[in-house]
Parts: sequence; structure tokens; C-alpha cells
Amino acid sequence: MKKAAHILIIGGGGTGAALAHDLALRGLRVTLCEKGELLSGTTGRHHGLLHSGARYAVNDPVAARECIAENRILRQIAPGCFEENDGLFVALDDADMAFHERFMEACRDSGIPAADTPLRLALQWEPELNPGLLAAVRVPDAVMDAWRLPMSFFATARRNGADLLPYHEAVGLLQSGGRVTGARLLDLRRRRPFSLEADMVVLATGAWSAQMGKTAAIEIPVQPAPGAMVAVTPRLVNMVINRLRPPGEGDIVVPQRRLTILGTSLWLADDPDRFQISNEQIRRMVATGAEMVPAVATAAVKSVWGAARPLLSAKDRSAPQDISRRFLCIDHFDRDAVEGLVSIIGGKATTLRAMAEAGADLVCKKLGHAAICRTAVTPLLPHREFYR
Repeated sequence: MKKAAHILIIGGGGTGAALAHDLALRGLRVTLCEKGELLSGTTGRHHGLLHSGARYAVNDPVAARECIAENRILRQIAPGCFEENDGLFVALDDADMAFHERFMEACRDSGIPAADTPLRLALQWEPELNPGLLAAVRVPDAVMDAWRLPMSFFATARRNGADLLPYHEAVGLLQSGGRVTGARLLDLRRRRPFSLEADMVVLATGAWSAQMGKTAAIEIPVQPAPGAMVAVTPRLVNMVINRLRPPGEGDIVVPQRRLTILGTSLWLADDPDRFQISNEQIRRMVATGAEMVPAVATAAVKSVWGAARPLLSAKDRSAPQDISRRFLCIDHFDRDAVEGLVSIIGGKATTLRAMAEAGADLVCKKLGHAAICRTAVTPLLPHREFYR
């Protein structure tokens, strides 16, 4: 029998987890390395919103359609990872009301179920909502467990033969004759450097992709975009609450276990490891959240943290909220005349499976490996199986 090709995935976040699962399911030999603990980057730090796509329906319809499609698939293949509690977009002023018609039309065009909800009913569902709200629209948002979902992908990938290497930092790419042939790794636990050869390398390093590209003299068009989130206690809502307006700062309130997550701010940075969250940002998150849910103003702040989004680079850096949330798979032979290297950048936690499918399709095409994607219909193991 022909020996299965070996794929090295660099990056142990959600995209890497879903990609390891997809490639292993297609019968390829998979090794994944991550410089820290699995999910210790952006994936383990987001607010846990499973997007319906409604947030992007007006300004980024491609991303909106991607979100609603994956929203439905993930609920089917990963039961137990979500609170299927839906969401409300709420209008609080005339500007919000002026956005309402465009919003509803864009949701219809993107295939997102959006229904005007009587104010009496919205306040019955969510008593802590601002009683002065002018409109409420129900959408199929949900709350995901930011760790359990990707760990389910990791558990299933490992069951199917994937080799997972946390605390193994990729410090450079091996190259020979214009081809990437593997990576130089550093085992951080043993402080032992070694080289790992592979038939193809996939960068699933998110906001750190540009840094990895530099090790091969390749420019990868990813823009680190940090955001701050604030967790307050107690849990004040049971549905995801969004402001009915174009995406901005602090316009999402997410229930997460016994907490209420306020988010998020957005700015652009050059280094995903070096950014600071100011007291002013925290104040803004609380103030804008309190406009929708007044009790936020007096809730106790439990914790504050940040994560760097891996946005696609844009020429206009003055309006980061307008940068697309779509994802991109790059064949670096086509783009940079470097064979054996693929990058997956952009996207969201909601679209991790779709990003992996596109990346795996590209890998299989380049290898001449005839295997279709089955991740949309293959149930994942429970996350607990990873620890057994």
C-alpha cells in the first residue's frame, strides 16, 4: 500500500484542531505542534459566541452566510458544546430603528432566520433588558464553550491517529530547492531542538501567521486585531444580546456559565503578543453594555482579558470594524513560488470547520489525494474523551 502523506500543522487553536480532524479523517498522517498548551492563543480567549451571521449580514454578507451555515452544522456534530439560547438584536434609539429595515433585508438575503419580537415578550424573556427598548429581533445565535468545542475536534483527531505536540514551538521552516520540507521545532519542556520533515506544512497560526511567514521570507496578509472583553457577575441574561446597528465596540452581551461577558473593543496591532488593555477600554465596555442591560453598570467585574483576531490585511486601517471576517486559504506556490506550504488566515471561531475543510481540500488537491470532506456529517467525540 502507498504510504500516507505526512502533513505538519503549525498552530494548536480551533482551526488547527478542525484541520487535524479533517485530514486524519481523510486518511492522511497528521502531526500538529503548538508552542503553548492547546488553545492557549486566540481560541481560548474569545467570548464564546456562536454567530448566526446576523452581525455581519449588512456589511459582510459572505461572512454572514458562512456563519449561518456553520452554526447549523456545529450544532449537529458537536452536541453538548452549546447553549442553544438564541439571541436578540435590540434597538434603543432612532439611529438603531433606521438600521432595522436594512438589517432584516440583509438577514433574509443571507438565509438567516430573523423575526421581529414583541417588546412585551422580549422583556419577559430578558427582564434585565433596557425597558426603553424600541425593537427586538430574534436570531439563532448561541453560546459555545470556547474550550469544549475545539477539544472535541482534538479528541476525534487523536482517536483517528493524529499526533498532537503541545509545548513544541516552530522556530523556522525547513526548505530545499524552493520547497518547504518540514519545520525546525523546539521541545519547550525538554529544551530540545529537532527537525520534523513533512510532505506539506500548513500554517494555522492565526494572528501569528505573519511572524511564521517571515521565517521563510514570505509575506502573509494577516492583521493582528486585539480586542478586550470584560466578565461581570452575576449572569444577567440568558440570550445573546446585540445592539441593532452596524458592528461597533461593546455591542455584544454574552451569557457564559454564571458570568456575563461584555465585548468587545477592537484596534490594530503589529504584534499579537504585545498589547495593553486600558482602564478606558474597560469603562467603555461596561458603559455600552449597560445601555442594553442597565444592571451591567453595577455588576462586579470578575476578570478582563484580550485576544488578537487574525483579520485579513486591509489597505484602510482607519476603520477596523469594516475589515472582512471572511477567511482565506493560500497556496504559497501560486502566490510566492514556494511549494509545500499552505496558510489558513482570517475567519472566526464559528467558521473553524469550514476553514479546515477549505484548507484540507487544498492540501488533498496538491497531493493528488482523492478523499472528500466528511466533517459536516461526522459527529465529534465528547471533549472528555481527550483526557481518557
